[in-house]
Amino acid sequence: MAKIKYYYDTESCRYERIQVNKWDIVLNVAGLLIFAAIFGFIFTLIYTKFHKSDREAELTREVEELKSYYQLINKKLEEADKVLAGLQERDDKVYRVIFAADPISPSARIAGSGGTEKYEDLLKKGLHSEKLILSTLQKIDRLKRKMYVQSKSYDEIMQMAKNKEDRLARIPAIQPISNKELTRLSSGFGMRFHPIFGGAQFHPGIDFAAPHGTPIYATADGTVTVARNNFGGYGNEIQIEHSPEYTTLYAHLSRFNVKQGQKVKRGECIGYVGSTGFSTAPHLHYEVIYKGEKVNPVYYFYNDLSPEQYDKILELASRENRSLGAVDSRNMKIQE
Repeated sequence: MAKIKYYYDTESCRYERIQVNKWDIVLNVAGLLIFAAIFGFIFTLIYTKFHKSDREAELTREVEELKSYYQLINKKLEEADKVLAGLQERDDKVYRVIFAADPISPSARIAGSGGTEKYEDLLKKGLHSEKLILSTLQKIDRLKRKMYVQSKSYDEIMQMAKNKEDRLARIPAIQPISNKELTRLSSGFGMRFHPIFGGAQFHPGIDFAAPHGTPIYATADGTVTVARNNFGGYGNEIQIEHSPEYTTLYAHLSRFNVKQGQKVKRGECIGYVGSTGFSTAPHLHYEVIYKGEKVNPVYYFYNDLSPEQYDKILELASRENRSLGAVDSRNMKIQE
């Protein structure tokens, strides 16, 4: 039952009943509803702003964690780039200098890593952390490109080292017989007294006096181009072509241990000391031919001698003593 309301009338000094019409009721109800709606809207905004759902809170935490991981990845990428920069500097300033190769230009090291156009699909998605993700991907691409270029550079250096090693192996660098005590060098390069024809004649090699059958060794890698028996001149001789520049000749052998066309390595036994041809005693006559010219072989004994031994053998080779072999009847022309 609705409550009846009264008011005090000062003029009549009595309580009068309040008359409420329908419109007053409607307006009051409407006002209450509007106030309730406004209050609910404001409360919802405040709640939404300061009290997210568990799922929203979890997603927010994940986003923040991902950002921190991206920042960590970027830091690690920068550290890796610094390490790679050190390798690149060592490559350009050390390894390539050793092999007389040009350094790789900075533009060549980063060329082909691409710009933002390659991430067009990513950009179309309009991600919230777009710049961070894009920056990370670009750093990864640049690092991959630099690593690829550096790996190819190392492949090139390895090939240069192999070529240089092969080239060095084809330069005469040891004595052709065992001579650790340096007592076997009997005649040096240059004008020497000939034991058979008499008088001073040009001696185009050096002689090593050694017992009959002493092993003779190839002084560098190469291919045997001559292995023949002669009754005069050099007697039984071997020639080894090491490269277009270098050939070595070994004369007066008693017998061979190789045949024509055979490939040999430095230090490999190719024959044995004898006294064939124009020879007065068992010995090895040894020559080095550089670009068609006969040069002093003693300058090519640096690989198996200490600096002191090398100085001593230079002094021994300079003495004007008697050669043990004869001038070749073919004027010592090297066979092609």
